[in-house]
Amino acid sequence: MEPMTILIDTPMWPAHGTVFAHLVSDTSLAELHAFAAAAEVPERAFDEDHYDVSERRHADLVRRGAVPVDGRTLTRALIASGLRIRARERAKALTTPLAQRWERLLPGRTALGSELLERWSEPHRRYHTRAHLFAVLTALETLADDAAVPRAVELAAWFHDAVHTGTAGRDEEESALLAEARLRAAGLPPEDVDEVARLVRLTADHRPSADDDAGQLLCDADLSVLGREPAGYRRYTEQVRDEYAHVPDELFRAGRAAVLSQLLDLDPLFHTPRGRELWLARAHTNLRTELEQLRADPSGLEREPLPTD
Repeated sequence: MEPMTILIDTPMWPAHGTVFAHLVSDTSLAELHAFAAAAEVPERAFDEDHYDVSERRHADLVRRGAVPVDGRTLTRALIASGLRIRARERAKALTTPLAQRWERLLPGRTALGSELLERWSEPHRRYHTRAHLFAVLTALETLADDAAVPRAVELAAWFHDAVHTGTAGRDEEESALLAEARLRAAGLPPEDVDEVARLVRLTADHRPSADDDAGQLLCDADLSVLGREPAGYRRYTEQVRDEYAHVPDELFRAGRAAVLSQLLDLDPLFHTPRGRELWLARAHTNLRTELEQLRADPSGLEREPLPTD
């Protein structure tokens, strides 16, 4: 295991009548959270790749082992670790861009868009956040190239994880039922509502039929995270583990291993030619590497799988 270094920069960021420093790890979010928990830094202080800590805690955290550095050094270390969240991946920074996208998608349905954004911002979410929604919408545009993304597909992206409790199958069904109720109330034609709900349900197993162009678009966009560069994929796995922090390590590793095996068994994993070109090779490498790491400690691998994305 790589040695861990917890870094803290100089308190200089003003808020709430004091100044704040940033607390980061140069290795993993799991180790950062462990350090913060031991130091009784509240969970609400976590902001996606760092903890905000007030000036009065600085000396105590240094005594506990955090290494004091200047802001530039901390930023470089965070970037090198692969844990830094870019602006376009920061859930808190995406409220306005997503609201604008929603208004273009369903003009005049502002209240529904606000409800969905609130759902995507629930405090227990770590991966299934506004950043994931934004990434799926962006991936859809990439797959569509110069063509317009079908409205039903884009609506399905907005609803596909609108309900998220971490229960495979049930979350997708509840999200589909939510889409049916809200879109009917919004006045969409019944056939459009049915299509959105059908697409949402497909994200339970990502197995659209060979002639289902809409389903293939949505499933490929949803799984595009698997084809990230290694640092981005590692950040995704850290976020998933964070989302299941209540699950003991043995059970989590078993469930995650089952998910990875299911994904590797999908043939095809990506259905669109563009999706295969962009993400397939790297996704297989990422999935196999993570599965090998899990199997290096095979305790308790015969368990129920976690959700697949």
